[in-house]
Amino acid sequence: MKVGCIGLGDIAQKAYLPVLGTQPGVDLHLQTRTPATLERVADGLHVPQDRRHTALDDLLAQDLDAAFVHAPTAAHPEIVTRLLEAGVPTYVDKPLAYELADSTRLVELAEERGVTLAVGFNRRHAPGYVQCADHPRELILMQKNRAGLPEEPRTMILDDFIHVVDTLRFLVPGPVDDVTVRARARDGLLHHVVLQLAGDGFTALGVMNRLSGSAEEILEVSGQDTKRQVVNLAETIDHKGQPTVRRRGDWVPVARQRGIEQAVLAFLDAVRAGKVLSARDALETHELCERVVRSVLEHARAA
Repeated sequence: MKVGCIGLGDIAQKAYLPVLGTQPGVDLHLQTRTPATLERVADGLHVPQDRRHTALDDLLAQDLDAAFVHAPTAAHPEIVTRLLEAGVPTYVDKPLAYELADSTRLVELAEERGVTLAVGFNRRHAPGYVQCADHPRELILMQKNRAGLPEEPRTMILDDFIHVVDTLRFLVPGPVDDVTVRARARDGLLHHVVLQLAGDGFTALGVMNRLSGSAEEILEVSGQDTKRQVVNLAETIDHKGQPTVRRRGDWVPVARQRGIEQAVLAFLDAVRAGKVLSARDALETHELCERVVRSVLEHARAA
């Protein structure tokens, strides 16, 4: 199975290549426009010279069975278009694109060509979060905070807050009939944003503060006088009377803890089975993110 990895930046090196590089039956091909990075990463994974590429055209000439895209977001539309037009099942690190029109076009292209397009929302596969889907969820609260990183609104929301948006969509127990956005932006930079989704019998809150003083991710789901809390995707605390704490095992790989290994294997299994995966649901997350972006920008103009 020939699998291409396009873009060899931080997320590819830390999260995806340790999984892809150890899969039996996978002939890994690497592509980046930076020769020094290509040689360093390929040497570390013992990738043969004929599977190292600095041009996308050269990679596409290898008759790939699947591809993973970890290039900068701005490059996604062009790269993903080329892959889909070549009929290559494609997994894209979120988001598909910064602009909703580009994301929509890519999803429609994949559907027209009958080619798999998957978006890397790994938290849908993270064990702690999957377990929360089995818990009463009358109230959902997710915080994903950073220290000293206010950013341009569209970039921040599509590159980072999108994880919060998609996790809330994954966990809400029914249709959403009310969406509310609150934010603080100064001098063109977004400091914090709060998204509220509500429906029959539930409320979900997503919070990101880029000036929180620490980097943290905390998910809480509660209902029926119980609460489950997941801290930094590694520690699960069940509250019903006396709290019960379950921590990640010492030998559990980070990629498995964060759901990346499971997402990769699910994608590869689908490719092997000839099953076409749709990014239509992922597009709904992008549409909600666009709604957040527009609300933030309108609020900033009115301030």
